[in-house]
Amino acid sequence: MSAASSLPLNASHWGAFRAEVEGGRLRRILPFEHDPRPSGMTGVWPEMLDHPLRVAQPVARKGWLSGDKGAARGEDSYVALGWDEALDLAAAEIGRIRATHGNGALFGGSYGWSSAGRIHHARTLVRRFFGAIGGHVDQETNYSYGAAMAFVPRIVGRDMIGASLTSAASIREHCDIFLAFGGLPLKNWEIQAGGVGEHRYDSFMAGVTGRVRAVNISPCREDIEEKFGIEWLPVRPNTDAALLMALAQVVVAEGKADRAFLTSHVNDAQPYLDYLAGKTDGTPKTPEWAETITGIPAATIRDLGRALPGKRVMVSLNWSLQRARHGEQPYWAAIALACVLGQVGLPGGGFAFGYGSSNAMGNPEYRTPLYGLPGIPNATGLSIPCARVADMLLNPGAEYRYDGETRVYPEVKLVYWAGGNPFHHHQDLNRLREAFRRPETVIVNEGYWTATARHADIVFPATVTLERDDIGGASRDRYLLAMQKLVAPHEYARDDYDIFAALARRLGDAEAFTEGRSSDDWLDWAWSRISTNLAARGVNVPTYEDFRAQGYLAMPEPQESYVMLSDFRADPVAHPLSTPSGRIELFSAQAAAEPGQPGHPVWLDPEEWLGRATDAAPLHLLTPQPKRKLHGQMDFSAYSRAGKVQDRELLQINPADAAARGIAEGDALRVFNARGACFAIARIDPGLMAGVVVLPTGATYDPDGLTDRSSNPNVLTRDIGTSELGQGCAAQSCLVEVARHDGPLPPLRVTAPPPIQAKED
Repeated sequence: MSAASSLPLNASHWGAFRAEVEGGRLRRILPFEHDPRPSGMTGVWPEMLDHPLRVAQPVARKGWLSGDKGAARGEDSYVALGWDEALDLAAAEIGRIRATHGNGALFGGSYGWSSAGRIHHARTLVRRFFGAIGGHVDQETNYSYGAAMAFVPRIVGRDMIGASLTSAASIREHCDIFLAFGGLPLKNWEIQAGGVGEHRYDSFMAGVTGRVRAVNISPCREDIEEKFGIEWLPVRPNTDAALLMALAQVVVAEGKADRAFLTSHVNDAQPYLDYLAGKTDGTPKTPEWAETITGIPAATIRDLGRALPGKRVMVSLNWSLQRARHGEQPYWAAIALACVLGQVGLPGGGFAFGYGSSNAMGNPEYRTPLYGLPGIPNATGLSIPCARVADMLLNPGAEYRYDGETRVYPEVKLVYWAGGNPFHHHQDLNRLREAFRRPETVIVNEGYWTATARHADIVFPATVTLERDDIGGASRDRYLLAMQKLVAPHEYARDDYDIFAALARRLGDAEAFTEGRSSDDWLDWAWSRISTNLAARGVNVPTYEDFRAQGYLAMPEPQESYVMLSDFRADPVAHPLSTPSGRIELFSAQAAAEPGQPGHPVWLDPEEWLGRATDAAPLHLLTPQPKRKLHGQMDFSAYSRAGKVQDRELLQINPADAAARGIAEGDALRVFNARGACFAIARIDPGLMAGVVVLPTGATYDPDGLTDRSSNPNVLTRDIGTSELGQGCAAQSCLVEVARHDGPLPPLRVTAPPPIQAKED
């Protein structure tokens, strides 16, 4: 065993790592010895543990203490408090709202990326706390693939988004053509919910190159690393559904559809086939029709469509494709193409949603067991789609459609957020800022002064991963990870668990929340269940002490390559889907009941796309995940800042679009539309489709009127649901203009904490 492998181990969403600690201080980070391609992000910890932007002590917003009703949220100073006083204030507010307005006026927000560990998983703790005190308004789905979460189960009846994808080994052995809609970006392989033991980008890409014909169908060439030599098919953003329909139309029109599969495994394919033929609207969905929408020559589309029959074809879509207006439609159209080709459930073939969206997609089914604190039922039964939080706060009592039913937005008086940053994830941040000023009180647990913390009335300093013990891992990662506490909590920081336990105690609900256990007791509880699970599978389980000393436990390799829907393919009667018909629903009566939906895949105008470009907003803006941070986390680390210029993110722009605006490489830019504006630095990219610009998310929101002084593109994106089917976020449907900014860039104000003063006696 090497000296490094004897060091204590911890883990984050961007990778496991060893740590060298001396005198109670973290000296350096070393990669986990079994990770073939460690992420550079793991190295941020020595700097960020004691970064000036750490929340050091409990504080309350000065204006809230004086009763300003939220008017100064986001631009106020704070008053330092002791823990008892801060907890008393928060508990009193929660108790007052609960007594006056009921638990339906309490909203608990989180997003699950604050810790790879399962015991200190903030979203679980938020829900458990509110469950213990009588319930709240919850969130369902997510920003990453929320539209698909709500919609895809109606069509195929199972979780087909990530966890159950056909294995990379099956693709390597059996696939002939791999259609990568949205590409397979390396940066997305950097992260994985629950922690990363192995980054497997290189091994995955080895399986879709060489013998396999892979096609990068994306506006951006670098959505697959150029070194792999994969052909690039540029497509206009938001038009993938039209391309998928045209490919299916070619197959059907030339008599190559798998009619037997459509009859045996599909519910009523005929309405969709009639739509492809133009029988329902007079417009056949031919390659010529698709050319006018996608920008791809009709001959190219027809040649690709003709190449598919008789081959083993995987139709792969990135999660980003459904983060757009009518984002449900490309997923439905992909399922339809796989059905027309008869590929569903075959080794190396079918459809997949998530390759290229996160590490471990396509890994073997390790079934790594993980246990967090058990949930407590939400007695109110209230929840909203994750991406509709501003709608809820701005429109209490308003009706909306979601998941096949009409719902009403509750009137929320108190927002409690822990383990999340909606001012990173959400769209139209100027609108969200207005929405955050509506509740009577906003409380946040946070380790850093994020934009969300700056919009809170009470901020509790929370520990970060290296300051607590935990167990991490993911169901499709080989390694169960022992996350060991390496350093003492920063200043006055406390674990989320202890904060919620203290609040529950003040509200008279401590036993319901803690069950008499400390967080260490819950770790013992979790290990007992992990051990029982693994022992039942014949795995030799070490003691918890030995597991922690080793730092990890490797799962045995599965004997077979997983093929999604293979059981359904083999016998749809014995293994029906949990859809109304038990089969794949190319026609869905449930979908047909929604406004503007014919009940089958359909091309719908996304409203903001290159087909609707204007003189004021002629460019389509795409806002992918960043390369040098997870979402907005660690934005001010040296590692993240090394990818910026003048502390601003780089905006990719096509050479012709840059020349038309007098923009040169490295120029400062103003990016704007009617919703807002931000700043960026020009990166001229010939591998980007004309008419498209790319600005990654993750810059810390620094509002100055409607302008963000930094590079947060979500001041530009539209806060509207994908549709009434899924109500996911539609960030990728956005038109903007870009101009050279000739003056000095405005100084950033979010590089330091807000003003904090001592409390006056």
